[in-house]
Amino acid sequence: MKLKLATALAILAATPAIALASPSCTAEPKSKWMPQDAMKAKIDTLGYKVKTFQITGNCYEIYGKDKSGNRAEVYFNPVSGDIVQKGD
Repeated sequence: MKLKLATALAILAATPAIALASPSCTAEPKSKWMPQDAMKAKIDTLGYKVKTFQITGNCYEIYGKDKSGNRAEVYFNPVSGDIVQKGD
């Protein structure tokens, strides 16, 4: 019984760490990435209002608001500019 409880607690403790891991956006070297200014312009055309723009792992990541004014956390492929993952 104690082993089952310990196992369940270990799984629950690891779950937030798994959920917070950033996605894999590209395997391309940074020399092939879209310049940050060009990426910011593309993000603007998608309707996002950027509060924070950063590089996370091999992604461009933003925190801000979407077209509807909802909070947005979005990961982008830095080569193509495509959205890889959305969160809030």
